[in-house]
Amino acid sequence: MKILILTNYANGLYLFRKELLTALQEDGHTITVSLPPDENCKKLEQLGIDIIETPFERRGNNPVKDMGLFLAYLKLLKRHKPDMVFTYTIKPNLYGGLACRLLRIPYLCNITGLGTAIENESLLSHILLKFYKISMKSAQCVFFQNKKNRDFMNRYGVACHNHKMLPGSGVNLTEHPFEEYSSEEDGIHFLAVIRIMKDKGIEEYLEAAKVIKRKYPKACFWLVGEYEEETREKYEPKIQELVDAKVITYLGHIDYVDKVMAKCHVIVHPSYHEGLSNVLLEAAACGRPVLASDINGCIETFSPGESGIAFEPRRVEALVEAIEKILALTSQERRQMGIAARAWVETYFDRRLVIKAYREEIEQRKKENR
Repeated sequence: MKILILTNYANGLYLFRKELLTALQEDGHTITVSLPPDENCKKLEQLGIDIIETPFERRGNNPVKDMGLFLAYLKLLKRHKPDMVFTYTIKPNLYGGLACRLLRIPYLCNITGLGTAIENESLLSHILLKFYKISMKSAQCVFFQNKKNRDFMNRYGVACHNHKMLPGSGVNLTEHPFEEYSSEEDGIHFLAVIRIMKDKGIEEYLEAAKVIKRKYPKACFWLVGEYEEETREKYEPKIQELVDAKVITYLGHIDYVDKVMAKCHVIVHPSYHEGLSNVLLEAAACGRPVLASDINGCIETFSPGESGIAFEPRRVEALVEAIEKILALTSQERRQMGIAARAWVETYFDRRLVIKAYREEIEQRKKENR
């Protein structure tokens, strides 16, 4: 089959779905990806995947530009004539899904998270929900990554009868092996791997680091993640100030997060909303306990009290309390939490489960065409 993938970010597709892409190629399918161009496209090209550059603003709300994306998808689908289309993230799901529906091309949508634009009760959220209902109606399958997102969307009539659950993007347990718990001789290292934006909890992490550092000078706080262009001006000075004060170590955007996780002892994820957190899955695979927001999309990835600690999002005090709880444990207890974390993802989040779900949908389509 000729499979076309519509998405908004090359690196995300590569990091979390390259095993799916490779498996489909091994099955004899031809894979083409449409996305905005950036330096990460070469990673996909090295897998033997054709790239179609389709520029658009990932987070903009300009209706004229978005209509241009819809028309670009229509043109692309008519020219490429795929047998099946996969869509990921909001704009490809909405505009790509609608284009597929109009052209009667089979499509699978993956709702990786809702975001504040959907979750906030507002005129925009109601418009988007109606749009989702229209775009998803003819999808062969709409994949959800957590039950709360599914129930929310179903309540508004979105994908009520054509959905399935996925364990997020899953985690490659071979590529992300268990790492022995490192020595705490130089202090306990906390790590946050988040995009530098408010909804990912950056403000709470920075404030909690300041509070804990004053009380526990040997605690170390590391931060990995890239700025969004619209947030750089706001957060770069704050982060640089804390770097200069030796409160945090900022590593920027890196492609070797596993190596950093292996050197750390606890992973912190203070996000406000998630589809299902890949960071937490990779942390658990590595064998590290986690402190994570008590929200759907995070809490599925660990066993509270056994492999991690949940805390109320958007509250610095709640994060500080969670950090102090894990600091109160012995080194052996923290190590044991990491071992339990690895066992959890081995049981429930093997990435092969995701590959199996997509293969089943492709086989279903083949049967319908016979």
